[in-house]
Amino acid sequence: MRGVRQLTGTAAPEAAIADAHLDGTRITDWPSFHLQSQAVFGFPPFYGRTQDAWIDSLSDLYAPDGLSRFRLAASEHLTITLTDTEGLCTRAPDVLAGFVACVAAVNVRYREAGERPPLRLLLL
Repeated sequence: MRGVRQLTGTAAPEAAIADAHLDGTRITDWPSFHLQSQAVFGFPPFYGRTQDAWIDSLSDLYAPDGLSRFRLAASEHLTITLTDTEGLCTRAPDVLAGFVACVAAVNVRYREAGERPPLRLLLL
């Protein structure tokens, strides 16, 4: 066909993305944060509802038997979207700061283990 060119080779595949959405309007304190996190991430019934438990539960995303509903391949990452960040900053600034610190702690664990940090954070 005239004007049509067949391309050879393949483009590098983009990393797949898994998404988790936390509704900031429903977070007013640490208990509500952990309640929503348990539902969104699929943490087990024995989830301890502490910052350490949150970090532990997302520290095995590449493992087949992790503590969340997410299982990532080596090329994937998990994007966590938090809505109503401005409102949360007013209602519970300690929870917002602690949440960001937890995300960072999970990524540091992976990096220290020589693995690709899996979490991306989107604050809306």
